[in-house]
Amino acid sequence: MTKNQGKGTPPRSKDVEAHLPMSAAIMEQFRQQLLEMKADLQAQVRLDQQAQKPVELDQARVGRLSRMDALQGQQMLQEVARRRQAKLQGIDGALRRTESGDFGECFVCGNPIDPRRLAVDPTSTRCIGCVDSE
Repeated sequence: MTKNQGKGTPPRSKDVEAHLPMSAAIMEQFRQQLLEMKADLQAQVRLDQQAQKPVELDQARVGRLSRMDALQGQQMLQEVARRRQAKLQGIDGALRRTESGDFGECFVCGNPIDPRRLAVDPTSTRCIGCVDSE
């Protein structure tokens, strides 16, 4: 029940639209968005792999602070790469759900995820109600 329903007023039309089954056209738009996101991330991962080279530890050439800075920079790149890989996994999962017909359904309660939420992050796996209840 929405806030409006508890006060005796009918739900607004966009609240009703958020709970309607997703059309094939909208599903295809989300699929295309996911494919674009995947291509962008894969390109970034390739650039990251080229940039990740071992840190030079030759004390004669590089000072201690410079080495520490280089090691910290390398660790930051590794964390960014890890997050990109996790995002790629989320995108792959969302693409599989578009193929199986489960895209846009909450993993927790099974209700439809609001398309406005999916427009912001099409890899979302939970509706806002289940996210808020944590």
